[in-house]
Amino acid sequence: MSVRLMTAADAPAWDDFVGQHPEATFFHRAGWKDVLERAFGHRGYYLLAEQGGAVTGVLPLARIRSRLFQDALISTPFCVYGGPVAVDEATCEALIDAASAQARELEVDYLELRQLRPTRPDWPEKSLYVTFRRELSQDHEVNLKAVPRKQRAVIRKSLKAGMQAAPDNDLDAFYRVYSESLRNLGTPVFSRHYVRMLLEIFPDAAEILTVRHQRQPVSAVLSFYFRDEVLPYYGGGALAARDLKAYDLMYWDLMCRAVDRGVRVFDFGRSKLDTGSYSYKVHWGFEPQPLHYAYDLVRQREMPDLSPKNPKYERFIRLWQRLPLPLSRLLGPPLARSLG
Repeated sequence: MSVRLMTAADAPAWDDFVGQHPEATFFHRAGWKDVLERAFGHRGYYLLAEQGGAVTGVLPLARIRSRLFQDALISTPFCVYGGPVAVDEATCEALIDAASAQARELEVDYLELRQLRPTRPDWPEKSLYVTFRRELSQDHEVNLKAVPRKQRAVIRKSLKAGMQAAPDNDLDAFYRVYSESLRNLGTPVFSRHYVRMLLEIFPDAAEILTVRHQRQPVSAVLSFYFRDEVLPYYGGGALAARDLKAYDLMYWDLMCRAVDRGVRVFDFGRSKLDTGSYSYKVHWGFEPQPLHYAYDLVRQREMPDLSPKNPKYERFIRLWQRLPLPLSRLLGPPLARSLG
């Protein structure tokens, strides 16, 4: 067995392996290397294990080098899942050892693996995040009944609010409402170019669904499709979205459309513990599942804390929430590229 860096010629074999391995996720696809390098300038170090000419494991990595925040090798930046995927534990260990060696060669502060299951019990882990995943019925009424009563009533109310939801890949509408949503949260928004890259590199898997009220976009979500799963990944809305129940219509409509195209798993995504996002997903009847974010500390002596809940970022968040929207869209991308 050998472990080496993936080349462009390896991408089809890499994706074939990812498509067949039960533990692989959408974020293990080779196209993410192009996205991260071309949208943000973050160099990818995609490790490929092979034996007898066949791929036996993959570990996607990219380096975020920022003077303000971090110098880290991460699997994978801007993605909620990552880490090694391999045919056996020996190959998994070999990939992690190669990643650790790469981190030391680059002299980064730390190596971070974002995993659905633990791989290195001796490494410190961050217990800040959970994910929410649930199997869907092919019957819409069964899925609606799986939602707790109060949230079910909200969904029914949203269906009568005179809004229309449709997949349209309207990049301008999506960016308008999503950037407003992030500004209101006090978070810098990434560039429009990044969203365009996702739609271009994953044309078979990335889709924007927009909710409109009186022909104006009020909420939108960029989702990823992978095998029999749908992942509503980047969702946001204008100020009116909450009162109109536009988020509720958006996710319910997406769930129904996904079922109609054969999807079996709705991945509601990552949330921080004890946040509004966490509570919202629980209200939909989803159960939190722990994520295992493990760290190999190279130059740094303690785990990084880039969370908005970190007290040292509170003043920055309050200031950002008061920025005019056009200014937040101008200043956001240079900062957001380092917050992967």
